[in-house]
Amino acid sequence: MLVLAVDTATSAVQAALVEVDGDELFLGAFRREIDSRGHVERLAPFIEECLAESGRSKSEIAAVVAGIGPGPFTGLRVGMVTAAAFADGLGVPVYGVCSLDGIGGNTRGRALVATDARRKEIYWAVYHSGERQGEPQVGKPAELPDLDVDYAIGEGAGKYAQELAMPAEPEAAYPDLVKLVELAGPRIRGGEPSEKLTPLYLRRPDAKPARA
Repeated sequence: MLVLAVDTATSAVQAALVEVDGDELFLGAFRREIDSRGHVERLAPFIEECLAESGRSKSEIAAVVAGIGPGPFTGLRVGMVTAAAFADGLGVPVYGVCSLDGIGGNTRGRALVATDARRKEIYWAVYHSGERQGEPQVGKPAELPDLDVDYAIGEGAGKYAQELAMPAEPEAAYPDLVKLVELAGPRIRGGEPSEKLTPLYLRRPDAKPARA
């Protein structure tokens, strides 16, 4: 079963084709570019490039998985709208997965996963042996409560290492698309109906309507 996965919750524009064969997952093609302003321009071409590289056609895609944040409003919306439109056009289901889980799901021990929320803030959650503890939150790195974690990981962890004052893991700064598909696996294999993708914004967008 061929699955398209996309995530634009961070500054990384990402697309991948993942083959689901029973309990095994195989990465067929992958594209990533770090560009916080390039989500609109790069995501659709990345999908086409993944299809061309793998020699597969759109008609072979059986499901779509999208990272639903938390993430900045504009970039996150691009990925989710693209995923929903792609799935609708093909008549296949689309499933949402918390983008932080795409990082935290691969961690060991107790880890803080932090991505850049801009405004000098981070989106964060604590993971224990790969399982998220509680709901994602947003806040200033220096104002986080005592979390009792072993290390921090993610784009925000690297950017605000001094404020977080804990060991930072330099690898795995962005969501792992294969992990997102793995987490959606039970829904994919069970043929569950398509979901309405609900973004985890956690706060209002920067843009405000003009006053008369």
